[in-house]
This record gives sequence, C-alpha cells and structure tokens, in this order.
Amino acid sequence: MKFLPDVSHLPKSMAIALFSIAASGAAALDTVRFEVVGGNKDLIAAFKVASLVVAAREDGRTGAQDIIAAANADYAKLLTVLYEQGYYSGVINILVDGREAGLLSPFANVNGVNEVAIRVNPGPPFTFGTARIAPVAPDTELPEEFAPGKRARAPVVGSAVDAGIAGWREVGRAKAELADQSIIADHKTSTLAAELALRPGPVVRFGELKQTTQSAVHPGRLQQIAGLPTGERFSPDELEKSAKRLRRTGAFKSVSLIEADELRAGDVMDIEMNIADEKPRRFGFGAEVSSNEGAGVSAFWLHRNLFGGAERLRFDAAIGGIGSQTGGIDGGIDYEVGGRYERPATFGADTTLFIFGKVAREDEPNYLSDQVTLGFGFSRIVTEQLTLEAGLALRYSDEQDSLGSREFFHLLLPLKATYDSRDDILDPAYGVYAQAEVMPFASLNGQDSGGRVYLDGRTYYQLDEGGMFTLAGRLQFGSILGASLADTPQEFLFYSGGGDTVRGQPYQSLGVPQGTGITGGRSFVGASAEMRVDLAGNFDPVAFFDVGYVGSESIYDDSGRWHSGAGLGIRYATGIGPIRLDVGMPVLGSTDDGVQIYIGIGQAF
Repeated sequence: MKFLPDVSHLPKSMAIALFSIAASGAAALDTVRFEVVGGNKDLIAAFKVASLVVAAREDGRTGAQDIIAAANADYAKLLTVLYEQGYYSGVINILVDGREAGLLSPFANVNGVNEVAIRVNPGPPFTFGTARIAPVAPDTELPEEFAPGKRARAPVVGSAVDAGIAGWREVGRAKAELADQSIIADHKTSTLAAELALRPGPVVRFGELKQTTQSAVHPGRLQQIAGLPTGERFSPDELEKSAKRLRRTGAFKSVSLIEADELRAGDVMDIEMNIADEKPRRFGFGAEVSSNEGAGVSAFWLHRNLFGGAERLRFDAAIGGIGSQTGGIDGGIDYEVGGRYERPATFGADTTLFIFGKVAREDEPNYLSDQVTLGFGFSRIVTEQLTLEAGLALRYSDEQDSLGSREFFHLLLPLKATYDSRDDILDPAYGVYAQAEVMPFASLNGQDSGGRVYLDGRTYYQLDEGGMFTLAGRLQFGSILGASLADTPQEFLFYSGGGDTVRGQPYQSLGVPQGTGITGGRSFVGASAEMRVDLAGNFDPVAFFDVGYVGSESIYDDSGRWHSGAGLGIRYATGIGPIRLDVGMPVLGSTDDGVQIYIGIGQAF
C-alpha cells in the first residue's frame, strides 16, 4: 500500500469517478474534489465521511495551515477506509492547489487554498487466502465473513478476535487475550493471510465486590442488590446482571463494574464497583386529553434511597374527567391518591418487596365508586423479558350504579406475569408484549367470591426492510369467574369504548343493559390494528381500526354486544417519545356522538 506522495498523474485510460464539494462565494477552499478509479460510489461516500479536509471546510476552518494539516492527516484516514473495505494495494494522492500535501509543511507561508483534489486508486479488492484462529472454545461462533474466499475487510479480523475471546470468557476464562497474529497481504494474488493465536488463560472465579466510590446506600445493601456470585466460575452474563440490578433500583446515576487487572491466588478475580448516586428526590407531572372523556392531570413525588438501602417511596395523585362530555353520576370528576414503597433485593437479588395503598373516587358514566385499597406483594425478574408478581390486598368500596347502592369488602390475591421484548416501550417497532393477570377475590361481607382474568397481547411487524411501514396488533380478553354481576365491583367488570379499548366510540359506552342504564360485563374481547408510517421528519401518520365485545356471561358466547371504531392519527416525534393525536369515528354500534379525539404521549399500544 502506498499512500506517501506520488505526484504522477493517474493514467487517462483508467475510469475516474469524480465527486466534488463546491463552495458558493467562499473566500477560500472553493472546491474539494474526489477522483476514485473504478467509480466505486460506496468508497466515495466513505471517503467523504472520513476526510478531515471535508470536516474542516464544513466547520469553516479554511485557512491555509488548517487545510494543509488536515490534508496530511487524511492519508492515514483514507488508508483506514481502504482497509475497512478490503483494499490493500491502493495509491492515495492529495493535491493542494496542484501540490502533493505530503510535501507541504503545515507552517508553509501560503496565502490561501482554492482547491483540494483527493485521488485514489484503490486497486483490486482482497479476499482471505487463509483465515485461521486458534484455539477457540467449544460453541464459539466466529464471523461468517472470516473464511477463505470471503472479502478481507480489516474489521472482520477484529471481529474474529473479539468472538474468540468472548467464547473463552463464556466458559470462565476471563483473561483470554490475543497472544500473536500474522497478517500478510499477497499483492500478486490479491489475498490476505490472517493467522491469529489466542491465549485462553485460567478458569477464573468471582472474588469480592469492592466499592471504589462513595454512596449513600449502605455497603451491605449494595452487595445484596448486586448479587455477585462470589466463589462461582466467572460469567460475563452474571457480571452484567449484577450491574443491571443496581441500575434497576433507580438510586444511581451511573453504575460500572470493572474486572480487576490482576488475579488473586487461586485464580480469583475481584470486581471494582464504581457508582454515582442519583438525586434523592424527584417529581413530575403529565396530562392527557380526550374530546369525550375530558382532560386528566397527574403528578408524582419520588424519594430514592429512603432508608439507605436503595428503597423507593412514590406518591401519585391524579384527577380525571375534567370537562367530560359523558357526565357521571356525581359530575364526572375522578380522583386518585396512592403510594407505593419498594425494597429491592428482598429474599434474593431479583426479588422486590412492595407495599401499596390507594384512595380513589371513580365517577364514571355508569357508576360511582369510593374505594380504599391496601396491600403488599413481591415481584421477581425471571429474565430480562419476563417478570412475575404476586400480592395480597384488602379492598373496600361503596358503589352506586344501575343495580343500586352496595358495599364491597374483599380479600384479593393479585397474580401477574409480564413478558416484554419490545425495542421501545413508548414507540415499539418490533417485539412482543404479553401480560396475564389472575386475581382471585374472596368476599368478607357475605357476597359472591370469584376470580378475575385479564389477558393483553401486543405484537409489531415491519413490512419493509427500511422500517417505513409497521403493522401493530393487539388482542385483549377478560373474564369474571364465579361471581354474579350484582356481587362484583364495577372496577372488576369490563366496559368497552375509549382510548384504551375502542377509539371512535364514547368512553365506557358498551356494557350490559340493566334497567335504564348499563353495567360492566363479565366477559370482554377486544382487538386493535394500526398501520404506522415512518416518514422523513417528525410527523408520522397512523391508520387504526378497533373492535370490542362485552357480554354478561363469564365466557364469550356471542350473547353480548359488539362495537367498533376507526380513524386516522398523527405522531410527532420528541425526545421522550411520540406525542399522539388520534381522531376516530364509530363504525359499528354508533351512539351518534360523532368524532372522538385522543391526545397523549407514546403510541396507543
């Protein structure tokens, strides 16, 4: 590979691809021109991105000394691009007003630079003649491109080394490293011989977790939360799990677990813990608007590290139904005040204790409920995608609806499993979300006992490789088992209509007829489909169709009623997620309430 000055002109018979950046009225450096033999457009684009001359010109640093210095540095930058693309016999000339940049001193007395011409003859592309790395651990997956006959791009060699070292680390050899390498380019055959030797090192065991920075969290609790498996064989996955456990508490601004450089006796490796605490308190607020359900506002206050063990205490308050068009038994205004305490690493590093309480008034179109709930439970992170939760709670409510006035007092056993593999919670493009809730409830004042089941599944599929079109689908299912309508609290029953079920239909407009009104049903089926279009810019259109069913029986038997809605929406991209505006209209089961408008943050599902 030659990249030092070669002032001879390229042969005129060669195919030359020209790419130029021309200034409009610039005082200096009117043109940066690329001439690439063979017309490889990918190379031209890569050169433009890598070139320091181009960067200097775009930044307005067009003085002669700046340009000459950038041009001299560009030899190495462009050479790197050639290696990355698999070219090892190229010739690079960089001419500054016709003079080779490598022959000019950055301190030369030059009045100005008008033109830089970058001429590259990449030569033939190289392939691997030999691609060998040894020894490798069992089941190590090397890059497919690292094989004889494949394009010999320099990054592929690096990837093979990384894969080989990662394979040894997976089986406990934490100090695996590259011991030797031989990389020879044969310019006669345009092949690259790459032979790599690895040194696996000993099988390593986890040592102590050593705190290297100050924290308001007690050292003992840090050890419990991290859950580093001291004494066990090293595993990079276990090390990352420990770091994630610390991050999940929300008590730390940054978490870094660093492997010690030297092993202790017995091939034991200590881990250094470098953490920085978050601010102990935080508050926030939000708002959502629907043309039919009215406006809602909410706020929260959060205290991190309440007792020095990374505990979290959060209070939430919300008011809804402001300006609601659906009315309500007592004016339509809802409120809720609740608190939740969480203690991580209780009965294991992945298990969190939570205690919660809530006081609320739900003034819905079809019922009024004053309620108090108090309970506790445990959540366990089984995998990165799967979380399980179980609790025990007491709930009291005083309700008025079309069936009259009633009081409920229940012992609840809420159970929940959540699987979430979405790439982005607020704006998913792929992945699956599934949640299953089962809640047995026992009456403590002589009414029916039973159970509530609710399932929610969502999936996302990109229809094209560029990700412009995303099809999103959602299915919901609900059932009340064992208890009659009259002996089931309205909050447990199912309605349809509104932003979380069927857009285009008024909020809770579909239920089970009772006298002059309706009540919630014991069975529910819902389905939603969206076509999301990702356009250039911040505004993206969406088309949607929703359908819902509510019945009086525990299981769907088609004796209930259906309704549906459809419409269009727009999403405006922001740093915290898309702002959502949906406009829907009834399709089936119209209540003659016309257009419904929904505004919120994040995709509808």
